[in-house]
Amino acid sequence: MLDYDFHCHSNISDGTLTPTELVQRAAGRGVKAMALTDHDDVDGLDEARAVAESLGMQFINGVEISVSWRSHTLHIVGLNVDHHYPPLVEGLSGVRSGRGARAQKMSDELAKAGVGGVLAGAYKYASNPNMIGRTHFARYLVESGQCKDVKSVFNRYLAKGKPGYVPHQWANLADAISWINGAGGVAVLAHPGRYMVGKHSMGKKTMLELLAEFAELGGRAVEVVTGSHTQEQYAEFARYAEQFNLLSSVGSDFHGPQESYRDLGRLPDLPLICRPVWQLFLVQ
Repeated sequence: MLDYDFHCHSNISDGTLTPTELVQRAAGRGVKAMALTDHDDVDGLDEARAVAESLGMQFINGVEISVSWRSHTLHIVGLNVDHHYPPLVEGLSGVRSGRGARAQKMSDELAKAGVGGVLAGAYKYASNPNMIGRTHFARYLVESGQCKDVKSVFNRYLAKGKPGYVPHQWANLADAISWINGAGGVAVLAHPGRYMVGKHSMGKKTMLELLAEFAELGGRAVEVVTGSHTQEQYAEFARYAEQFNLLSSVGSDFHGPQESYRDLGRLPDLPLICRPVWQLFLVQ
């Protein structure tokens, strides 16, 4: 099992733990090297790094950028970024700026579906109000008894095609990769298997087109072992990484206890054909 984790979230975005609590939990689970990759925000990195270094862990600056590509929403993780790089800071600010208006629209759409008064409840769960998002709505709808868990809320109300889903224009793929590369980082296509499931999934042909464009634009790696992937997908995306000359990354995509695909760290090893992304930035 791997003791590296390069994809997880704090309450700076939609995780439930503070950066300090998150790093402490990772250390308690034997993680030796980690990246904090909050959605579209880098405000938790300095706090997380200080705690990690005090615990003897290697810490990598990260971020997860929301991207609109064709009709799909993607996530691009940036690893080992200079989080003060002005184009990255400005780009993330622009991505965040539409979240408040989208939240109001989501609340309005849910009210039309008979679920009223959810906006204030959602904000109660957003420690960083600038990062209000679907997960905060989901947590409130669980609390208010609408659904039994967060996954059920998404399936019933918040996924694409459901009553509370509101489309949004995020960053474009070229810009996100440019910000990451300009900041000295490594652009990683996050949890690609998730884009291939569900009613609005992309098929294999589109996935191959995405990987080709991602690599051509300067993307460097793909998440092969991640919390939402199956064993079959580990092998599938290991093959794609080799096909497109991409490195391979690992991460739990942890958001909080009882609310994640898997806990921090203790991830399965990468398939043998993979070239690990951490060879670019970890001190061995």
